[in-house]
Order: sequence, then C-alpha cells, then structure tokens
Amino acid sequence: MRLVIVLLGVLLLGGVKLPLEHHLFITRAAHRLQSTPLDLNLREQIGQLSFVAALSGFRAVIADFLFIQAHVAWERTEWSRVLLLFRQVTMLQPRGILFWDMAAWHMAWNASVAAFNNPAQPRLALRLKAQREYFDLGRDFLERGLQNNPDSPQLCEALGRLYRDKYKDHARASAYFEMMAAKPGAPNYAKRFAVYELSFCEGREREAYERLMALYATGEKERLPTMISRLKYLEEKLDIPLDQRISDAVRR
Repeated sequence: MRLVIVLLGVLLLGGVKLPLEHHLFITRAAHRLQSTPLDLNLREQIGQLSFVAALSGFRAVIADFLFIQAHVAWERTEWSRVLLLFRQVTMLQPRGILFWDMAAWHMAWNASVAAFNNPAQPRLALRLKAQREYFDLGRDFLERGLQNNPDSPQLCEALGRLYRDKYKDHARASAYFEMMAAKPGAPNYAKRFAVYELSFCEGREREAYERLMALYATGEKERLPTMISRLKYLEEKLDIPLDQRISDAVRR
C-alpha cells in the first residue's frame, strides 16, 4: 500500500509538472540538450519503478542514485555490476560528461587491471583477452559519450589517453588530441599532446618535427622537457644539420 501511495504521488506530481516540462523540452531542443527518449528500451535497462520515476521528471535523481551504487560496486570490485549501472546512468543522463568519463575509466583502467591480474585465471592469453575486452568497453563509453556531447574536449582527451596508454596506438591518440584542441575551451596542452603522439608514428617524423619546431618557436612557455626530448630524438632520426638543432637548455 505504501508503494502504491508513493507511485500515485509521483504520477500526480508529474501531471502538475507536464506543462512546464513541455516548455523546457522546447528550450532544451533549441540548445541541443535533449535527453534519451523514455522508451521501452530504457524501461528494460533501468527497471519499472525507476522508469516510472523518470517519467515523472526524476531521471537526474535516479541517475545520481545509480552512480552512487556504481561507486559501491567498484569498491567491491563487482565489475559486471559496475558496467550495468554505468550503462543505466549514461542512458538516463547522456549529457553528463562525468558519467561517460568515469564509466570508461572504471572499465579501461580499473577493471582491465583486475582482469589481467586475476589469480583465478592461470592462462595469460585469456587474461590478456579479458583485459582487451575491458579496453573496448571503455572505448565504447567514450565514443558514445562524444556522440552525445560532440563539443566536449574532455571526452576527446580521454579517448586520446586511452589510445595512447592502453592500445599504444599513437596515430589515433594524436587524432583525438588534435580533435580536443579544436573544441571550445580546450586546454593549452592539447596541441602539444597531439604532436607528441605524432612524433611516435613511423613515417610521420618530418611532419611531427616541423610542427614541434613551430610550437618551439612560439616561446619559452612551450619549451617543456618532453618537447625538448622529442625534438632531440627527431633531430637524430631525421639527421638534422648540427647548426639547425635546438639548444640543449631545458626550461624547468
């Protein structure tokens, strides 16, 4: 009976809010802030009671609650539950960049390490396979997050780090850091990161050298130890004449 009363109260409140939410929907659509439609697929993902609450305008509250549950599941290293909960959270709040980023981090970093170090699996090949699958789950979260938030430099950076640190794919890492640099509000280091990764790509050393030199020429603030190190490497690789090489001085 208590549950019935709660549900009736939620539905009544939803009816009162309906005209206001219609106006908000039009405004959000004009600013590309639409949420995931409340369809049967969402109901299957989050359960009936949560779906009713979401229908009544409480999807943000439900998403936050599930996010907390995901954190608890992470502390217990229940990786399948972490995955399920973050799928629900991101479906409820697709414009929540933090949710996509955290979901990817848990999968590609935390769960993948646990899979590789799994003492219950003696075969290295199977541990590597499980690790790779978690990398892929993290990538999937970030790609779908970027589809829902195409102007997010944070998600571009996360994809760049994923390809750099987990897949060891420097070309794709460079491409995502380059994409990050083109987004509104991108950090100053985005262009540097893009060129650093490019400098590791076989056959693109000349391009990387010229772009690093262009950044180097902008002044001291760009002459960081990593840039100096990569330039020194490329000078040797490309056999740059000694009189054209940079100074050994490194900005500290």
